[in-house]
Amino acid sequence: MVVIATFVEALIYVVNALVSVYSFVVIAACLISWVNPDPYNPIVRILKNLTEPALWRIRKYMPFTYTSGLDFSPVVLLILLHVARIVFNRLAGALLS
Repeated sequence: MVVIATFVEALIYVVNALVSVYSFVVIAACLISWVNPDPYNPIVRILKNLTEPALWRIRKYMPFTYTSGLDFSPVVLLILLHVARIVFNRLAGALLS
């Protein structure tokens, strides 16, 4: 049982770290979009490739997030990531109990 508990705790740490890193990627992509970036820059392309699939789905299913030239889909994505992290931590914590 100790092995399973240790594995679940390690999984919690890894998932939390991945969500944190992806949150920073979303914030960086949002900040980069405020200026006119070079679309051929490798960093811009990586940020765009990492965030656009999730942001595109949010824009598709929640069209009200893009109004009057303002795109609120990164905010929605960050909220969803935070909610997913909380739910995962609670479920994993319940599994440990």
